[in-house]
Order: sequence, then C-alpha cells, then structure tokens
Amino acid sequence: MSPRHPLKAAGALLGSRPWLTAFGTETVGWFVYLGALRLAPLALVQAVSASGIAVLALSGARGHPLRLPRREQLAIVLAVLGLGLLGLSLAGSHPTDHVPNAVHAAIWLGACGGAAAALSAVRIRASHAAILGLAAGLLFSGGDISAKLVVHSGAWLLVAVPLVAFYGLGSIQLQSAFQHGDAVTAAGIATLTTNAVPIAAGIVLLNETLPGGANRVLQVVAFVLVVVGAALLTDPRARSA
Repeated sequence: MSPRHPLKAAGALLGSRPWLTAFGTETVGWFVYLGALRLAPLALVQAVSASGIAVLALSGARGHPLRLPRREQLAIVLAVLGLGLLGLSLAGSHPTDHVPNAVHAAIWLGACGGAAAALSAVRIRASHAAILGLAAGLLFSGGDISAKLVVHSGAWLLVAVPLVAFYGLGSIQLQSAFQHGDAVTAAGIATLTTNAVPIAAGIVLLNETLPGGANRVLQVVAFVLVVVGAALLTDPRARSA
C-alpha cells in the first residue's frame, strides 16, 4: 500500500472490517476534537489530545504498564503529568486565538504537504518506518491546522478541501509506515509530529495567548512534557522488517 496509488490503497483499507471499525471510532473522536476546536485554541486542544500517547503505549502492553520498557513507562508518566500541569495552568485564565492571515495559513499548509511529499520520496531502509511516520505526522498536522481554520466558517470553509486530502493521505501514509517496520516507532513519531507542529502553529500562526505569571510556565512545561512523551515512544533501535 502506497500513497502513490491512493485509490488502490483506499480500496484495501475499505475492504478490511477491523480497519473500518477502528476508523469509525477514530472518526467519532475527530468530531469531538472538532467541537473542542470551536471552544478553545488549537495549541491547548492539541496538548490535551496529546495525552493519548499514554493510551497508545498502554494498548501495546495490553493494559499492563509494567510490561513496557522503561522508556515507554516514562512516556506514559510524562504524558499524564503534562496533562495535569496543563489543567493547573488554566485556572483563572481565558485563552484566546485569532483568525490568521490567509497567505500565512497557506504557507503553513503548503510546508506541511511539501515536506511530507519530500519525505515520501526518501528511501533509507534502516529507518523507513520512521521516515514514513514523520511524513504521516506532517500530513495529519496539516489536517489539524485545517480543521481549526474551518471552524472559523465563512470563506475558511474552503479549507475543507485540503483538510480531507491531508487526513486521507495521512491515513494511507501511516498504514504504509506500519508495513515497513515497528508500529510503535511509526505511530510514535507520527504522534510526536502531529502534536508538536499544530502547537507551534497555534502560537505562531494563530497568535494564541498564553496565561501570565506562573500559569504561563506551567503551560509551556506541559506542552514540552506531552511532546517529549511522544518522542520517547519513537524507539531509535527499531528497524524495518
């Protein structure tokens, strides 16, 4: 399965009942995520959803965290700690964001798509899964940024077109990464990218406000912890099959 043949890849996915079940669950979660984007800034929502990295690690251990390597146990601890600090940082604060410049938004989305396309063309067998996972993360990042732009409604509804393209190609790219190496490596680096890039876009592109004083420190530390948690799940020792 390859993003170079999207129709063939989509047919393979749609013909798999387990994949359809998982994709249906993911779709429900995405609609909840979209609702959250209407209520809060992108960086904040993305940091909260990043705590899902703990779920990813626990699912690999069938619910028994002590079976995980220390690296992945630490990832779970950091993700949960980051989520807790994020909650504390919101006490008494009212985070806001702003509608971005259309040209700047186009540059961000173009950079995500262009970088993903460049990575897809790279062939380094020893870390193929990691490269494809990174490409998938960039595509999902473009989708998440597009989702935030769409909720501004009006002319921004046109961004629904690249939104579908980003998520569709990202799904195919991630499945392709799973075929070329360790699943945790692929999913870990994809999750790391999917969390880090939208958080950066929220602060830089959407000019999101951070709380002041100690709460600002807590929120920045929380952002760092959830991203580092995702990074720890990217095992550099994993090799392609």
